[in-house]
Amino acid sequence: MTDMEQTFIRSAITEVLPDLPEMTKDILEETLQSLGVETYEDFQFVNEADLLSALRPIQARKVLAAWKLRCQTPESSSSSVGGSPGPSASLMSYSPRSSSSTSSDSCKRPDIDWMDSFVIPWDKFPEELMQTLERGKRPSPQMRREMVRILVCEMKRKSTCLSKIHTIEVAKKIVAKYPTSLQDIIEGDVIGPGYHSLVKQLQNRIENVKRSTTPKIRKRKNGTDESDTDEVPPEQRAAIQDTYGCIKWDLKFLPLGETEESQQEKKEKLRVMSKQTDVNPEEVKLLMKSTFYTQRKQVNQGTNIKSLLQEWPFWFDDLGMAVHFKELTGSELQETFTRNLDLKGKRLLNYMNTVAVYKSKRLLQALTKFKVMRGELSGCSEDVKDMVLLLLSYFDEKEDTMFCYVEDTCLAGEVQMDQVQLTPTIVVW
Repeated sequence: MTDMEQTFIRSAITEVLPDLPEMTKDILEETLQSLGVETYEDFQFVNEADLLSALRPIQARKVLAAWKLRCQTPESSSSSVGGSPGPSASLMSYSPRSSSSTSSDSCKRPDIDWMDSFVIPWDKFPEELMQTLERGKRPSPQMRREMVRILVCEMKRKSTCLSKIHTIEVAKKIVAKYPTSLQDIIEGDVIGPGYHSLVKQLQNRIENVKRSTTPKIRKRKNGTDESDTDEVPPEQRAAIQDTYGCIKWDLKFLPLGETEESQQEKKEKLRVMSKQTDVNPEEVKLLMKSTFYTQRKQVNQGTNIKSLLQEWPFWFDDLGMAVHFKELTGSELQETFTRNLDLKGKRLLNYMNTVAVYKSKRLLQALTKFKVMRGELSGCSEDVKDMVLLLLSYFDEKEDTMFCYVEDTCLAGEVQMDQVQLTPTIVVW
């Protein structure tokens, strides 16, 4: 995004919330950039949920109402009461309590009755957790997860239909009582509303509890008789919706024109092509895409990684992995990673080099070491390697929990898996 566009977004933020801290403005600006906001007209497509990572709910509603009011065309403004685009008439249409919201599903509205009477189950929390909170210390990740499990269990006893509004209210209450222990803080600065990470943990726990073994299906809306004969856009097709962002977790039917025999033939063809040096990338992509059904069936049946590597060698190659990821999630793997790296990578490295380096002796030592070694290591870009290793130092993590070092001559099948961490690990030659 150009400097002119950045200035335009920053001015739009400052115009509505002039007293917002500069750090919060930076986060909000990056959020809007990642959403694709390029003109004032784009603001009308931004939702409140898109801004909650940077703003409090009231702040988010305030900026949305102001931006959408400015986006109104003269024609729509002239149709308002008295022919005047007055704030009261315009803002009512964006109010969260408008008539359109009352007709929505009841699960999307807060259940005021039980939320007002809901009491945090302090007596059910482990003694170790309560002692930690009372002393103003940060609870360990394990204790925090246990707290979230108990909270969600109690919330589900009150209501079986829990929304994000419910989790926000509960997070507010518990963080307000123990801000020192639970508030989102980095280097002494409160991040956003201070309870966003707890809200996310509660939401994830609720989704896990609700998640069944059979993925949910997002059904296509009913259309007219004519629309049934037309080609249906991809976004309207019935698709498997998994709670972790997958859109094709478990396909029920083979692609049209495909049979079990044709899938097996294409699978064998891919295995033969993997041993060749001059394969056609486009042909590999087409074969990987057409055999996606069979790939998912094997994964969901619990086939081990070693067998998958033998049967689908291209799946463990950049080319095949990108195709499978796109079919599974609907997103481009490399483009998504590169876009976020360009958007936030330089800023992260700048923070590590100019601010965080003076607050951590280990980080200073790591930064000095990487500057000396810069250019000596092969593989991905220097910035990516620096970010991964500096983040390890910043959060005081151990390298052996993320990396498993093996000899240069070691083959993939010779890696001793019992020595590899159960958490996601990078095997380094």
